Amino acid sequence: MDSIIFLILRRMRAPLLTLIVLYSITIVGLVLIPGQDAEGNPWHLSIFHAFYFVSYMSTTIGFGELPQAFSDAQRIWVTLCIYATVSGWLYSIGAMITLLQDKALRRTIEEHRFSAHVRAINEDFYLVCGYGQTGSGLVRALTERGQRAVVLDNNPERIDLLKLESLREFVPALRADVRRPDTLLLAGLRSPYCAGVLALTSVNEVNLKVALAAKLMHPDAKVICRADSHDIEANMASFGTDHIYDPFDIFARYLSIAIDSPCLTALQEWLAQLRGAMLPEPIYPPADGLWIICGYGRFGKALYAHLAEQDGIELMVVEMQPERTGLPPGPLIKGRGTEAVTLEQADIHRAVGLVAGTDNDANNLSIIMTAKELNPGLFTVVRENQLINEELFKAVEADILMHPSLIVAQRIRTLLSAPLLNEFVSAADKEPDSWSCELVSRLVALVEAKPPILWELRIDASVGQAVSLLAAQGHALTLEDILRDPRQRSDMLPAIILVHQRAGEHRPLPRLDQPLRVGDRLLLCGQLGARDWMQWTLNNPDVLTYVVTGVKLPRGLVWRWLRRRWPQTWGSAQAPDQGHGESPQHEEGL
Repeated sequence: MDSIIFLILRRMRAPLLTLIVLYSITIVGLVLIPGQDAEGNPWHLSIFHAFYFVSYMSTTIGFGELPQAFSDAQRIWVTLCIYATVSGWLYSIGAMITLLQDKALRRTIEEHRFSAHVRAINEDFYLVCGYGQTGSGLVRALTERGQRAVVLDNNPERIDLLKLESLREFVPALRADVRRPDTLLLAGLRSPYCAGVLALTSVNEVNLKVALAAKLMHPDAKVICRADSHDIEANMASFGTDHIYDPFDIFARYLSIAIDSPCLTALQEWLAQLRGAMLPEPIYPPADGLWIICGYGRFGKALYAHLAEQDGIELMVVEMQPERTGLPPGPLIKGRGTEAVTLEQADIHRAVGLVAGTDNDANNLSIIMTAKELNPGLFTVVRENQLINEELFKAVEADILMHPSLIVAQRIRTLLSAPLLNEFVSAADKEPDSWSCELVSRLVALVEAKPPILWELRIDASVGQAVSLLAAQGHALTLEDILRDPRQRSDMLPAIILVHQRAGEHRPLPRLDQPLRVGDRLLLCGQLGARDWMQWTLNNPDVLTYVVTGVKLPRGLVWRWLRRRWPQTWGSAQAPDQGHGESPQHEEGL
């Protein structure tokens, strides 16, 4: 605020001084020039009357002369002063309008408002640096889950776009250079409510500097970065960046896993989707034969490194500028791949798979269309660089569509909404594909063609009190108990426990006879209603007692009085099977 006042006073100094001088001269003249009263006696205006007269003389038309009618000398002076003061006001108003349009002032006011909005946040929020395709998707996902976000981006068009978005939560946003530490501080980096910093710009060096500043100025905040250079990734990891996502390495590994374990790929993709997604069809990339990679940049190199590890796969690279990108270990055809002659030189008729992975969407679309004409049975993978071309890429009907920004956004969204899912995926990756296929079959049977949800559950102190009471009676709360239907304990809720975490140890698909303790965390997947019934069980001690022991405790006032009066007779009184109250309201899943 001080900087705003200082800027206004500095820019309005000349106009204000002009008005002060004009008013002073006018007032002094009116005080000194004599007039005559009705009896012809000379009189002079007092300073107060002169100031009062000048105050409305400069801003109105049709004023009166007071306290007495003016003499001709006074009227001549007033006439001259009218033009002078009106000109002074026009000059001052023009200066004020110019000041209001001044970029420096508007920038200062924007920063002040932004800072005020950030300081008003009294809950955990994430500082998002970069509102591109990755950042915009993440901000929407965060706000849909009721989490707060603060956005910084140096592109004014992106900030304007954010202001037009119909987001669930208000998102403070500022156009600023995220490389400057003072900008990060203005955005609340040192706020106790800053839960994490997301460096998602398209420039590796900028993300590196944001990560470094975040670790230095707020070491407790979680730092998540995007990077597509192995050197930058190593640099980020050296000072403890919590999570680093390389979209090209992620997709290359995804394709490699899809070749070895199609069911695992389908399972990962299903669990990582937003709530309401159905199980995608498994993809079966060819595991034997010739693969052609068009484009040997960062994406092409990552794919080459992972596919080269596959037994039975032969690789051919098509690159227009190999002197700039570097030479692959295997054969190379110089060209774009958009021409039929280039693809024929790469032996397209013998190929089983093709990747259009350049950084130009038009070239990638052309490569796929040309390749399909030459080899209709080809398995195709295409890279989409800009989301505005989404309809074109849908029309080309490639087997796999890869978008770098969406890959990073999905991974970070999963990390923030369901941290245990990463542990489950890591464990599933070590199992054979038959293990994943069996789990997919179980999940499909469990959800009964309904969109599943994924949620995490923590056994907190409030549940711990009920667990302690049950333990005193010789009963232990197990994983199987929380899966029981509170309406009829012999039935099981349509849900499955994917991960059981205790003291840093993660158990995928745990045995259901395992006891639960305070502090345990669970990752579950199932139907929407299962989550609501489970929450009701854990939040209601009487219902929890029923699902563990089978005893339905009396709930009404009369039943409770009878139980206290004659505990031997009414101590295990049974309430009706559906007597636990209304069904809980549905809540949103992750």
